[in-house]
Amino acid sequence: MDLPSLLALAAVLGWASGFRLYAVVFITGMAGALGWMPLPDGLKLLQHPVMLAASGLMLFVEFFADKIPGVDSLWDIVHSVIRIPAGAALAAGVFGADSGTLAVAAALMGGTLAATSQAAKTTTRAAINTSPEPLSNLFASFFEDGLVVGAVWLASTSPLLFGLLLVVVVVLMWVVTWLLIKFLKAAFRRVSDLFSGFQKVA
Repeated sequence: MDLPSLLALAAVLGWASGFRLYAVVFITGMAGALGWMPLPDGLKLLQHPVMLAASGLMLFVEFFADKIPGVDSLWDIVHSVIRIPAGAALAAGVFGADSGTLAVAAALMGGTLAATSQAAKTTTRAAINTSPEPLSNLFASFFEDGLVVGAVWLASTSPLLFGLLLVVVVVLMWVVTWLLIKFLKAAFRRVSDLFSGFQKVA
């Protein structure tokens, strides 16, 4: 793999880990095991049968947990401390221990991208969960499933196109996260004022 392909792979592993860490690990490992995508030496562990079984099991659990309103937000909060360092580690693994400087740079990039997508996902789901109907939650979850698969495929087939799209998507994520944080603060403030009014009446 040439340098643009390696950079695209590192970027997609970091970014997609913020959405679906276990899907990223399983899809990447399975693609390597089946010969669909050559994996760098630092990522060959992902295609080991034990790793495939473990990531596949966690992917199965996450697939259903992410479809349940409320549970999805709790799952995201718990995994916020896992996805970001994992995204950094996966991105660094693209270059392995032999390319120290590139591996460190990839880790910083992967961790930052994972934090960006994690923040966007968490705030978006929290906003969606303010609605009582479950369809928007299901739609968002299935969209994220497809987004991860599509991103890994695009990064492996068209690294430069993926890189350009990633820049645009990351900027949009920052904007959306900022707007949703303002929305959630306003919503929590309204709920707090409502409860305060009830307590005064009582």
